[in-house]
Amino acid sequence: MVTVIDGENLLLGRMCSIVAQRILAGEEIAITNAEKVIISGSRAMVMEEYYVKRVRGSVEGGPFYPRRPDQIVKRTIRGMIPYKTRSGAATFRRVKVYVGVPYELKDVDAEILETAHRNRLSSARYITIGAISTNLGAKY
Repeated sequence: MVTVIDGENLLLGRMCSIVAQRILAGEEIAITNAEKVIISGSRAMVMEEYYVKRVRGSVEGGPFYPRRPDQIVKRTIRGMIPYKTRSGAATFRRVKVYVGVPYELKDVDAEILETAHRNRLSSARYITIGAISTNLGAKY
């Protein structure tokens, strides 16, 4: 059974750390609405940080950083698990991330992580992953 998490208005780091713990425990998770996940901080600072991540490295050798919102969320989760080991790679395959809500998950009740919700944010300064992806040149 797959657990569906709605990513709308969830803080990226908190959501990903919870998901990483749960997939390491053996749970299968699908995250929907990846483009609506938020990152706290000023818009200019966050945009610059992700632009630097994107242009770092060379075309031949990387490191490569994704543009699409679903891949950015998945890359963040990957950084929180031991993905270079055999068991870590198997763990990483247990998470699926989607832009929007796919047809097969429309009727499933999505879980909302209260500990990662935007209401817990003390500041009103944040930006969505979708806005960052659009700035990086993604067409999703």
